[in-house]
Amino acid sequence: MFDAEKQPGAMTVFVIGASRGIGLELVRQYLHAGDRVIATARDEAGLAHLRELGAQAIGLDVANPASVSGLSWVLDGEKLDLALYVAGVFSADGANSPPTQPAFDAMMHTNVLGAMQALPQVAPWVEEAHGQFAFLSSDMGQIGGTSSSRGWIYHVSKAALNMAVVAAQPDYPRAQFLLMHPGWVQTDMGTAAAPLTVQDSVSAMRQTLAAHKSQKPLHGCQDVPYLRWDGTPLGSW
Repeated sequence: MFDAEKQPGAMTVFVIGASRGIGLELVRQYLHAGDRVIATARDEAGLAHLRELGAQAIGLDVANPASVSGLSWVLDGEKLDLALYVAGVFSADGANSPPTQPAFDAMMHTNVLGAMQALPQVAPWVEEAHGQFAFLSSDMGQIGGTSSSRGWIYHVSKAALNMAVVAAQPDYPRAQFLLMHPGWVQTDMGTAAAPLTVQDSVSAMRQTLAAHKSQKPLHGCQDVPYLRWDGTPLGSW
């Protein structure tokens, strides 16, 4: 569907959830590096901004399965060197009161179901390039070491995302799946109190992805790395 022309040595990068924050900065930095970027946003303003930057834009709402259902057709024939599932929402509510069904559904639809809907539609095109498929998780998805219920539903959603990605990896042996914690980042979701700028987080993640791919050839089923933005491992999922 898209013009696949790109510079020699450049990658084709697909960013899911690129209207703001980390996703938008990933688009900026990969475009600046000379790569070809395809990116998604939910509304016309977000799509227009992506096009202004030089990305090829797809309208997509990951919380709506009907919106995601045609993604494989849109990507038909692509070879994706790198795909990134960035879309996510956060709520700080803890375990001192039960979650409402709308709050639970909204979190799980975006953070988990959206990824599970997108994964089988995107991963075959990542396999075509023997590429990487990175999912933005969180250290809050780790069960061990949890010391607070703050972000209770978010904890659950990221743990579920981790399981979904790990379980799916054997079905796509020619792609490398990764789970990445971007850090506490100065975005609308992370707030201005966060210690990491979005530029620094994204720059470090790009270096981590590039270094990890060069160190681990893709052949057969493999464990899914669970990494911080700077490349240090988080341990078990």
